[in-house]
Amino acid sequence: MNVTGNTIFVAGATSGIGLGLALRLHAAGNRVIVSGRREDRLKQIVSENPGIESLVLDVTDPAAVQDATAHLLRRFPDLNVLVAMAGIMLPEDLHSDGFLATAEATVATNLLGPIRLVAALTEHLATRPRATIMTVSSGLAFVPLPIAPTYNATKAAIHSFTESLRVQLADTRIDVLELVPPAVRTALMGQEDSATAMPLDAFLDEVMTILGRGGQPNEILVKAVEPVRFAEARGEYADLLRILSNR
Repeated sequence: MNVTGNTIFVAGATSGIGLGLALRLHAAGNRVIVSGRREDRLKQIVSENPGIESLVLDVTDPAAVQDATAHLLRRFPDLNVLVAMAGIMLPEDLHSDGFLATAEATVATNLLGPIRLVAALTEHLATRPRATIMTVSSGLAFVPLPIAPTYNATKAAIHSFTESLRVQLADTRIDVLELVPPAVRTALMGQEDSATAMPLDAFLDEVMTILGRGGQPNEILVKAVEPVRFAEARGEYADLLRILSNR
C-alpha cells in the first residue's frame, strides 16, 4: 500500500482509531471518505476537516451496505483502498441468556459488517492498478479478554478470514493487510484514561511509520501488541490469559 495518492474508504471512522487513522491518511495526501451511522457526527467531522468526505452507513444492514457502496463507487470511481474499521466492544455475562442480544449485535457489526464490505467492493478494487483491503482485528484475537467474549471471537474470525482473503486474492492486484491494535486509549470499553492502554497518537504514529515503509508486512503490528500476538508461540498464553481475566 502506498501511503499517499489513494482514494480511501474508512468504514467506521466517527471516533477512536478509525477517525484518527482517517485523518492521518488524509494529511498524508490521500482522498479519504469516512462512514458511520450518525449523520450529525459525520457532518461535524467534514466541517472540522476540510477535504474529508463522508457517507452514512450502517454495516449491520445488508441493504444499506449495497446501496451505500454503489453510491460510493459512483461518487469515487477511483476508490482503491478499503479500511474495514467498524466495531463495537461490550462486556457480557455468560451465566444466563441475557448476553445474547449483545453477542448478536457484536457479530453483526464486527464480523458480518467487514465481510459485507469486502463482498461489495472487491470486484471494483480488482480493476484498479493497485488496491488494498485493510481489515482490523485486535490483539484479543490471539489471547481473549474474558469479559468481552464475543468481541474476542469476532476479532479471531476477522484474523482467520483475512488470512484466507489474502490467499484467494493473490492472483489480483489487491494487497490484503490486517491492522492488529493493542488496547488503545479510546472510548471503546471506556479506555480513554486507561493506564494499560496505548495513547492513541502514539499508536497512530507507529502505524503510519509502518505503512510508510516499503514492503509492509501482512499484519500491521505496533510493538505494544507483540506480547499478545505472539503469546502462544512464546509459551506465555496461560499467564497472559490469567492477567486479562482479572481486568
